[in-house]
Amino acid sequence: MHVVSFTRSTPDTAAKVWVEEVGEVTWGDVATVVNPWDEYSLEEAIVQAKSTAGTATAIAIGPDIHDDALKHSIAMGITNALRIDEPGVDIRDSLVWSALAAGAIKKLGDVKLVIFGKESVDVATDQHGYQLARRLDWTMLSYVSNIIAIDADAGTIRVEQMLEQGKRVLSARLPAVISVMKGINEPRYPNFLGIRKAARAEIPVWSAADLGIEAPVAATAVLAYHNPPVRDVATEIITGIDSAEKAEILAERLFEEKVL
Repeated sequence: MHVVSFTRSTPDTAAKVWVEEVGEVTWGDVATVVNPWDEYSLEEAIVQAKSTAGTATAIAIGPDIHDDALKHSIAMGITNALRIDEPGVDIRDSLVWSALAAGAIKKLGDVKLVIFGKESVDVATDQHGYQLARRLDWTMLSYVSNIIAIDADAGTIRVEQMLEQGKRVLSARLPAVISVMKGINEPRYPNFLGIRKAARAEIPVWSAADLGIEAPVAATAVLAYHNPPVRDVATEIITGIDSAEKAEILAERLFEEKVL
């Protein structure tokens, strides 16, 4: 079975991100990392492809900054990696992104399962997976905490899904798009052979023309980025003879400031 996982390079979550005077977002000289949520979707793609004697492919959409995430995917054990790049289109628009993603899935032709991480940490959204499923007219299963079984011959998948109130088990027909949670697996560390393979890998780049589609037009536009206003913060250390007195003083201060 052919399994695809979409990934991207993002700033490290510990990096300081700010807007320069020219209006561009930057994080300085800090190296990018594979989107942390994608480590779980990549691992699951490797596992499920192996269990069905299939193939795992990682796809990134955007400029060559995302090649690092793709090479990390190869180092982990992903079979194939490719990048979609269409100069002149704004992939910050999720409808543009999903149009290119759907074109890639259709071009590959034999994909039965697409796996996303919970979200992308740099844009804090998970709408891309839903939009892809809608464009493909595939089943969407979100917040998957466990893939219980896949029957590639019968074309079915059975998963455990996290809910606020607990968990539930769902069955669906393949092909499908799923998003997975952190606890679904333990992502592997790339080994030496995987790192060497990734270093030698040439990442194919497909354009909209290669996908057989017209370059999509963005429905939204980013007008500007701004740094958040500087906050004037004062720190007060509460003292007291014991924790009870400190708690009482703290409660009084919170009432005074109308926090409580």
